[in-house]
Amino acid sequence: MTTKTRPGPVSSPPATARRRKGGNMTAIASGKGGVGKTWFSITLAHALAKAGAKTLLFDGDLGLANLDIQLGLTPKHDLGGVIAGRLTLNQAVTAYDEGDFDIIAGRSGSGGLVNISAGRMKLLSDDLGVLAAEYDKVLIDLGAGVGRTVQQLTHSAGNVIVLITDEPTSLTDAYAYIKVTHTENPGLEFKVVANIVNSTREGERTYNTLLKACEGFLKISPALLGVVRRDPKVPEAIRRQTSLLTRYPNAEAASDVESIAKKLI
Repeated sequence: MTTKTRPGPVSSPPATARRRKGGNMTAIASGKGGVGKTWFSITLAHALAKAGAKTLLFDGDLGLANLDIQLGLTPKHDLGGVIAGRLTLNQAVTAYDEGDFDIIAGRSGSGGLVNISAGRMKLLSDDLGVLAAEYDKVLIDLGAGVGRTVQQLTHSAGNVIVLITDEPTSLTDAYAYIKVTHTENPGLEFKVVANIVNSTREGERTYNTLLKACEGFLKISPALLGVVRRDPKVPEAIRRQTSLLTRYPNAEAASDVESIAKKLI
């Protein structure tokens, strides 16, 4: 699939972005890998774009970037060029025409970006904040874990979506991420999405397990943003390297993510 790179968005900054730094930026975290975070980020970006929001999806998994792979893209530019100083962040923006949203891809198959210096990471976060003013919504697909780069990108955002599944390791790692992040940034707002669950009720039970831990030990109550049901069309869309909303727009999981997008808007 071919893509075109455009010089960057040109619309006026939305009022929310001007009022509060990072207010239109949402970090998407999971604590651990394997919970469908990148798929969810792609689908949410597409759903936001369909709903009329000018949207940018930033691949913040600096260790194992794979956003472009899931979309079947071969971007001309990526974060590797930005961090090396050959490009500005604006020049790394690539249009994903099928979904009508923009992406900034990482460097697929390279773990080198995870060792970026703290100073360079701060500059990257600042540049992302400036670029975000040109969009209605910016999603940051974070890497797994609670490492330094994950935390720095998290703190760039105004709010965080924490993706969980019903696996015990997903819940414990999500709690660890929330604990570390809340300790460093007490004012950050957390929302939770239960993914790959068999029913809405099961998703709510999974969320309540995490909620009890957060209320009991951290004295915070992250809200449930939504539940995404298990759907066999999701892995099929991933294998086809296309967005679920393009290939199976009427799928249950597609409907669930669109409902989440409406809440965000």
